[in-house]
Amino acid sequence: MNELSELYQQVILDHNKQPRNFHKLENANCKAEGYNPLCGDRIVIYLQVENDTVRDVSFEGSGCAISKASASMMTESIKGKTRAQIESMFQNVHQMMTTSPDQEPDLNGLGKLAAFSGVREFPVRVKCATLAWHTLLAALENKHDPVSTE
Repeated sequence: MNELSELYQQVILDHNKQPRNFHKLENANCKAEGYNPLCGDRIVIYLQVENDTVRDVSFEGSGCAISKASASMMTESIKGKTRAQIESMFQNVHQMMTTSPDQEPDLNGLGKLAAFSGVREFPVRVKCATLAWHTLLAALENKHDPVSTE
């Protein structure tokens, strides 16, 4: 299990250093801002949605390694997905991160997102890892008030 944990850490560090889809999406038709006051993470999610499907996505912002890596990996995983698929992914990711550390989380179908399974051992970091996801849902709902993890 240590080898798997090390691999997950490497994936998170890679996405923090070289975040994917890290730019303003000029043709976005949905956008939301998120803030984690505990850690100081700030994020903006940009979406181009057509026929209930995310055609393109990007993000901007600043924050800790977990927050930035989570946003980066999330953007990679939702392209081409419908709103229903994304909401289901959110539920699976959130459940994985909030499962008690003494229970095995369900990692089926999560792919690289399983890298965040270790976050559940540090409950204060769950807000860092889920900020992008909560902001994504707000963007899909076209909410204009900033999302806060508090």
